[in-house]
Amino acid sequence: MDDEAAIGELSDEIAAAVVQLNCQDDVASNLRMVEQALLDAASQGAQLVLLPENFAYFGADSQRHGVAETLGDPGAPIQRALSVLARRFQLWIIGGGMPERNDEGLPPYNTSVAFGPDGSLRGRYRKIHLFDVSLPDVQLQESASTSPGSEVVVVDAGKAQIGLSVCYDIRFPALYQAQVARSANVLTVPAAFTRPTGEAHWEVLLRARAVECQSYVLAAGQCGEHPNSRSTYGHSMLIDPWGRVLATCTNGPGVALATISLAELAGIRSRMPIRSHRRDLPID
Repeated sequence: MDDEAAIGELSDEIAAAVVQLNCQDDVASNLRMVEQALLDAASQGAQLVLLPENFAYFGADSQRHGVAETLGDPGAPIQRALSVLARRFQLWIIGGGMPERNDEGLPPYNTSVAFGPDGSLRGRYRKIHLFDVSLPDVQLQESASTSPGSEVVVVDAGKAQIGLSVCYDIRFPALYQAQVARSANVLTVPAAFTRPTGEAHWEVLLRARAVECQSYVLAAGQCGEHPNSRSTYGHSMLIDPWGRVLATCTNGPGVALATISLAELAGIRSRMPIRSHRRDLPID
């Protein structure tokens, strides 16, 4: 690892925070809210902060292409903001879901980006599982405005190995098992969970992933009302590898913070070595 990549490596004890926001369709306004939330988290000693899905734009799906950015473009406003704020507050920032331009002329990706405390882009994950559902209270077709990704991504942050995912991915355990197989010990779940699905499934899914993966889970959500009659659940939280909820937000915007102990995680994995007990079974 070169000197630049080593800047800000995380150790065994990490102050981690999840940010809960009520974002709308104005990028500049949303980024101002992000800045204030990061200031709040940093003032409480946070080192690693997760932002929710749609932290920069939460408007009409048909307009996502207009705010989509090419990753690595230093002049792109969303990436520039995260880079500047990561350096200013000396934070690892996981920007949980932003529109990334698709170079093939297809709809943009829904991409989680990781910035290190030096302001550099350390990793990106394109959401694999797109939310196409028709339920009594929810009808959405994410695939109409978003291209799916295909790669499992774990970001090297020193002792912390951070698995990236986005929202609907939480219903697919194999993704997180694949992250753990790549040494992940902190799983991030930025989301814009709908109110009805959140009330029914949000916490139980998050705690299940923490227990079965023996990993910390950081889950940051949108909350409240948004354009196009979207209503989100909130209840952002941090969960330890034993499935215990360490800290949580409730209904409104805010920040929840807790300490991650990777030494404790290693002890849990050692005393109950689930991965060594696993048997691969045929699935039709």
